[in-house]
Amino acid sequence: MNARLSLSDDGLVIVELEAKPIFMQQICEAQKSDDELQAKRVQCESNSNLEFQIESDGCLLFKGRICVPRNSKLVQKILYEAQNGTMSIHPGSNKMYNDLKKMYWWPGSLICQQVKAEHHVPSRLLQLVTIPEWK
Repeated sequence: MNARLSLSDDGLVIVELEAKPIFMQQICEAQKSDDELQAKRVQCESNSNLEFQIESDGCLLFKGRICVPRNSKLVQKILYEAQNGTMSIHPGSNKMYNDLKKMYWWPGSLICQQVKAEHHVPSRLLQLVTIPEWK
């Protein structure tokens, strides 16, 4: 948890608290041991890669989404929380995929490769089924 104190013009003390889920901190820590994300971090620091940015707490983001390292335990934890957590966001696989896609990014994930609902070929028009006259 981060806390900031500031003094307003009229002499009041302003306190700002920021809380993050524990596994978000675990993801940020795990980023430091992932070679691919470390290379992206170096590119980001040299301003050669504008899609990635570093948050004030040191977490690497891709287009505003937190970068999840290639760590199957963390990925499983994220998916478990999305499906079974008290604040579950799992009303269906497409909805869950879209919600996770807004918050997290990891390259080559099985979920990203399999679901991609917005890239499915549109279905054809429905065809009438002929009804038989006899049994």
